[in-house]
Amino acid sequence: MGERISFIIPCYCSSTTIGMVVEEIKATMTKLSGNDHDAEANMAGLSGDDYEIILVNDASPDDTFDTITKLCQENASIIGINLARNFGQHAALMAGFREADGDIVICLDDDGQTPAAEAGKLVRAIREGADVVYARYDHKRHSGLRNLGSRFNDLMTRVMLGKPKKLYISSYFAAKRFVIEEVKRYEGSYPYVIGLVMRTTKRIVNVDIEHRERLSGVSGYTLGKLLSLWFNGFTAFSIKPLRIATLIGAVSAVAGFAYAIYTIIKRIFIQPPGLVTGFSALISSIMIIGGMMMLMMGLLGEYIGRMYISMNNSPQYVIREKVGAKDEKKQ
Repeated sequence: MGERISFIIPCYCSSTTIGMVVEEIKATMTKLSGNDHDAEANMAGLSGDDYEIILVNDASPDDTFDTITKLCQENASIIGINLARNFGQHAALMAGFREADGDIVICLDDDGQTPAAEAGKLVRAIREGADVVYARYDHKRHSGLRNLGSRFNDLMTRVMLGKPKKLYISSYFAAKRFVIEEVKRYEGSYPYVIGLVMRTTKRIVNVDIEHRERLSGVSGYTLGKLLSLWFNGFTAFSIKPLRIATLIGAVSAVAGFAYAIYTIIKRIFIQPPGLVTGFSALISSIMIIGGMMMLMMGLLGEYIGRMYISMNNSPQYVIREKVGAKDEKKQ
């Protein structure tokens, strides 16, 4: 008997695409069952009917949840979760994690860009010893804003979270059960799945996957949502920003002291008495130092504010309703 697979898909404005993604998962699981004697399927060693699909609707303004409800009625292996408001992709993943019961959990997108047909590659890497497997793309078919955001996010995770430079992080990944159990223990108000995974295990690898064009629509990630995601990453799982702020403050203080000595020497030995100079330099220094102080205070306030919200037990997500029934768990 092969491992049970849980597919988790956060959904937002995907009423026209999620059905096609589900159909691809079903076809893929039939193939990976080994019934067609495909080499990749046999290596995966899966049972074609031992899987579940968890669709988490992140308060889409369209009729996405109606589509999910219909899919649940048509297939007993599908579970639909409807969040009460938009909590973000990572909160939707956390909701899915707490519902999933598979030995391997695979997370993918609702727009068809992350091909379920290649899920066997992720499963094979798990069976070969990896704890977590991320899809890596030779060419990402995202917008320029999303690609820029991905590069910035990669830099942030390397600097703040210690991610290896060669490790590629994406929204298409698979993880073992014990990793998901550890991730589920996090109850903070601002979940960041990448940080939770990286503090759980270092046995993380990449496999090469094709990245497709979107089936329809545009990405739900705006610049504001990307910024919010980055803040979640480095304020919830790293204090390096505070250390960087301290370093900048120390360098500024030393530079200010050195400039003061230089000004005194210049005034005594170079400039004639009575000549007023340095007004522009003074204003520039005040603006630069004042700006850095406000930035550091804002950063400190961000940490304190998030701690305050978490202490008030602000929820990661709120489930309005669930549809579909779990399959009977294997003994």
